[in-house]
Amino acid sequence: QVRLVESGGGLVQAGASLRLSCVASGQTVTRSIMAWFRQAPGKEREFVAGITGSGNTDYADSVTDRFSVSRDNNKNTAWLEMHSLKTEDTAVYYCAFANFRGRMVYSVRMYDYWGQGTQVTVSS
Repeated sequence: QVRLVESGGGLVQAGASLRLSCVASGQTVTRSIMAWFRQAPGKEREFVAGITGSGNTDYADSVTDRFSVSRDNNKNTAWLEMHSLKTEDTAVYYCAFANFRGRMVYSVRMYDYWGQGTQVTVSS
């Protein structure tokens, strides 16, 4: 019903920046949350940042002041701008889409669609 395609991951040095993009297609609605999760080896998938259709954002404590999430509803696209990257940011980053939600949700089970993931590796 909704397909999410992520891009922008790569290998960077600590302190560098990356911008991830997520393009949604299919039966998308504006009243939705587009969010970014990440999963490091041996760890559970965790919420990183999310944005509602009206532009409200929220961030995990570990990334606040370093990451910025945005979206363009006309383009059905979301971005995650990551700055001052740390080695502990290394993970597979996933775009997620939650239908018909105006308030932020943070758990994996609350999201309806997922992208394939893009690897972000931060070296020291």
